[in-house]
Amino acid sequence: MNNYAFIDGQNLHLGTKEKNWSINHKKFRKYLFDKYKVTEAYYFLGFISEEEQNLYNHLQKAGFILSFREHSSALKGKKKGNVDCDIVFSIMKKLVEQEKFNKIVIVSGDGDYKKLIDFLIKKDKFEKILFPNTEFASSLYKKLGGEFYDSLEKEDIKSKIVL
Repeated sequence: MNNYAFIDGQNLHLGTKEKNWSINHKKFRKYLFDKYKVTEAYYFLGFISEEEQNLYNHLQKAGFILSFREHSSALKGKKKGNVDCDIVFSIMKKLVEQEKFNKIVIVSGDGDYKKLIDFLIKKDKFEKILFPNTEFASSLYKKLGGEFYDSLEKEDIKSKIVL
């Protein structure tokens, strides 16, 4: 099994913060490998800031491949990360270039991925979407069926990935 994960870092951070808990990135990376056989985990971030260099180093040491969203200097700090388009593009690029992987795992609750997920399901290339916070997860995903989504808040998952 050779699955890839695509993580909306802003969605993960804000979703867990809203519920007063934090991810241990090293444990989370191990969970993705153990549970979903994720060999490559892409962590998408909104923008580059020298003040966040410790976070970036930490994520890389935990085994994530970082991808940064480009913004003009005028927008930095004024705009959310908005990495949805970058994630969709990266997944579609891997499909078009026929990269050798089995399935995709997405970490986000954002409804912007619904069309992509429907397409991946049709192509038998989708494993699961993991919601950091079910309160903020799009209701669009309820139509998929429980086999295609899960919540990181569930105690049996959360206990494996918290700080």
